Amino acid sequence: MAGLVLKSHKRQNVARYTRVWAGILLSAVFLFPVFWMVLSSFKMQRDIFTTPPLLFFSPTLESYISNIQRTDISRRMINTVIVATGAGLLSITAGSLAGYALSRIRIKGAAAMGVLILMSRGVPPIALAVPMFLVARKLRLTDLHITLILAYCTFLIPYVMWLMRGFFISLPMELEEAAMLDGCTRFGAFFKVIVPISIPGILSTLIFSIILAWEELLFALVLTNRKASTIPVAIAGIAGDTVNGANWGALTTVGTMTVIPVVIFALLVQKWLIKGLSDGATKG
Repeated sequence: MAGLVLKSHKRQNVARYTRVWAGILLSAVFLFPVFWMVLSSFKMQRDIFTTPPLLFFSPTLESYISNIQRTDISRRMINTVIVATGAGLLSITAGSLAGYALSRIRIKGAAAMGVLILMSRGVPPIALAVPMFLVARKLRLTDLHITLILAYCTFLIPYVMWLMRGFFISLPMELEEAAMLDGCTRFGAFFKVIVPISIPGILSTLIFSIILAWEELLFALVLTNRKASTIPVAIAGIAGDTVNGANWGALTTVGTMTVIPVVIFALLVQKWLIKGLSDGATKG
């Protein structure tokens, strides 16, 4: 009997170590391009094209200094922060209200309505970008932060609505009913009772929304020119320079400068992010 228990324990350990090493291997595979991008950003231009590739070299900050001194990079970084934050906040507000309505208000076809709104995310972005540009040009709203924020909301709100709907469904309706018996309106019960206990889910959804808006390229490329242009547009411009060949030093440097704020942001909010994901998993 003891031998069987020992063998079972060994099999469990082997399975656990296998999962751990498989996770490490997969993480290494997916993170290697990011590692190579960061490593190449500290190389001289001639070292980037060395064959075989160099793992050990004399690092330099020349590419960072030259790109930071370019006013358009710093301005585009600020634009990206403004647009991503604005789109995230606006989307979490509208999407939470829509998700709450679909989860609580008993109307015929509410589930189908939610599915249709979610399916709007399946529309190719290029199918929306051109009409948006024509409307924005007609209204003289091109190259403005608010135009880009509203454009981003078209694909963020369905995402937020569906996630928050699932979160609100997991909450007992007795909470709002008790608040409304005490004199609260439906809106009052939502803001005073539901929102405070839904903060983890709201924050985790907001974080994902900001990250999605941070990396968006097509709408920013179509709807902006210079004043509201974002950092992904700068990366696309560097990559698309085919006259003298792509400047890989600048490309890896700007790419690293784009990734680092997202990583720092994720590390700062990881407590709320993990709590929101775990609460959603246990409540769902």
